[in-house]
Amino acid sequence: MGTESRPAVRSLGERLRQARSRAFVGREEQVAAFGAALRNEPSAALVFYLHGPGGVGKSTLVRHLADEARHAGRLIVELDGRFVSHSPADFERTAQALLDRPDAVLMVDSFEHCQWLETWLWQRFLPRIAEGALVVLAGRQAPATEWTADPGWAGALHAAELGPLTEEQARRLLTVNGVRPENTEAVLRFAGGNPLALSLAAAADSARPGAAQEWSPSASALGTLIAGLIGEVPSPEHRRALEVAAQAYNTTERLLQAALPGLDSHALFAWLRGLPFMECTPHGCYPHDAVRESVVADLRWRAPEAFQAMKRTLSAEYLRQIRELPERQVLGVMSQLFYLFRDLKKVRDLYVWPRTGQVQDDPLRPEDVDTVVRMAADTEGPESAALVRYWAGKQPEGFSVYRSIDTGKAVAFVARLELPAPPDPEDVAVDPVVAAAWEHCTSTAPPAPGEHIAITRFIIHPEAYQVPSPVTNLHHSRVQATAARSRGLAQGMIVLHDCELWGRLLRGALTDAGVRPRVGDRTYGLFVTDWRQVPFEMWLDRILDETEVPAPAPAISRADFDRSVREALQNWRSPRAFALSELLRSRPVADADDPVAALRALVQQAVDEVGRDSGLLKAHQALVATYFSGAPTQEAAARRSGMSFSTYRRHLRQGIDAVCSSLWETRLRFRG
Repeated sequence: MGTESRPAVRSLGERLRQARSRAFVGREEQVAAFGAALRNEPSAALVFYLHGPGGVGKSTLVRHLADEARHAGRLIVELDGRFVSHSPADFERTAQALLDRPDAVLMVDSFEHCQWLETWLWQRFLPRIAEGALVVLAGRQAPATEWTADPGWAGALHAAELGPLTEEQARRLLTVNGVRPENTEAVLRFAGGNPLALSLAAAADSARPGAAQEWSPSASALGTLIAGLIGEVPSPEHRRALEVAAQAYNTTERLLQAALPGLDSHALFAWLRGLPFMECTPHGCYPHDAVRESVVADLRWRAPEAFQAMKRTLSAEYLRQIRELPERQVLGVMSQLFYLFRDLKKVRDLYVWPRTGQVQDDPLRPEDVDTVVRMAADTEGPESAALVRYWAGKQPEGFSVYRSIDTGKAVAFVARLELPAPPDPEDVAVDPVVAAAWEHCTSTAPPAPGEHIAITRFIIHPEAYQVPSPVTNLHHSRVQATAARSRGLAQGMIVLHDCELWGRLLRGALTDAGVRPRVGDRTYGLFVTDWRQVPFEMWLDRILDETEVPAPAPAISRADFDRSVREALQNWRSPRAFALSELLRSRPVADADDPVAALRALVQQAVDEVGRDSGLLKAHQALVATYFSGAPTQEAAARRSGMSFSTYRRHLRQGIDAVCSSLWETRLRFRG
């Protein structure tokens, strides 16, 4: 009996790949260049660096390229930059296949979250990858000019800035997403070529038939769209789940269960991960930044008590994890805890996230001792250096050496000492600062037997001496994690030279003890928290309960006022940046119950007044295209306005001047 021929069986993965491929639109140049690399063409690039603003479609392109690589039989190594460990060694272990296998392809999305790796990558890691291996990096920031200008990388690096889709591509994307023909023109006028806005518009059109016909780019465009989409959530429980995802750094089913007890966290998480503006990773899911900030701003303005309550609930879950997880995972959770407070001024002042100068926290090695002593001598003098050598010999485990991610060189160190009660007479005799710390403790609230004090005795970073930096970022996270986990900790202290600066930065978090010990020719201040009187939970609640209402400002010049108006227009689509406007300190908005909402209303009113003036119609058109329609550049806004660039710029200046004059007159009427 002959065997019958059977049709080839496709896997589900292959069906998914083909479906995604059919739905993918645009980016022909990048796809072609990557295809040439997959075919090992001699002139093809080996490293692809894709960059552009949020919502421009970087993650979609990365997924498409990954599907193409899988279809070509390549081994895929996928990383999300948001969850890359702060250690080049860990990165190298994860990406080891790139060094060994010519068929490996490394995909790193959200690269802006691990931008500190960039120099190390192109100088030290990428030159060692196997011949034929490929790398795709996708993030918001352009590659460093030193990299793109390096002649050695001229043929090996393909750097591309992703821009909006063309009109034809945008139409195809809407068709693929099921937008009805009668609504296509309204959606295109609203969203332009921004892939995120197009996808959200398609989702909103499906959820609320006819909504697209009501959209107008003269309103707060993306905010209006998101508000329409969120308004169709299945239930109040689903809305609460979305608000959790907007506040948390990333959301898992376990986090939802902790934040929303008694609800079906499994069903809610399944709904979240299916939303068009959610990104899913092995660590959980998170909304696109534009959606995140809009949801957070809406909750903060609409229900400030619920906003604060959710912070408390999430922080309690993070605290549980900090106490129960292995120590190596604690700093990552502590970073997520601080992320909850990103809207507070004290966190913005204390924490910096620069692109360069990133460091990793390593223990002190015997060969490091002379290096840290020399740093102390160069920065604080020989007397301080002698004390560093003393403590390095007595408590080497209390030292952290911070090494440059780029070079591996030691650039800073911190010494965190644990001093059990009663005080060691030798320590008191040798170190005037430790002697002053014990004197303060015993005269105020002496530690009981079995208790200890923890003191950050040295923070030495010669290039950024005792100012907010990546070194102080890591130090603060470790100190707070210690305070949350430690047993028998009586008081926590930090020794700092610039008492005025740190007194301002630490106000509300630590207390200036008024103690001013001297070492050599330097005077130091002692900043203290008594963790017995203020447990970590109470300290955290005090931060959560803190409100930051801008106080009315002194007189402002017209030039400074106009500058602030221009900044407010530029930040219109960024709720967090808009909420920092200097105009919030001016009347009448400073006296309003909700100054941010009042300022938005006044600015919108001033723009609308421009549109009602027949002589300023083109000025109004330029304002709307630039600040409210989501155009990524002024060139794009000019095209959207149907004007030449020079004509557009002239009318834009005219419109801005009119808005400034209107708001200035409003301010004068309420100044009293």
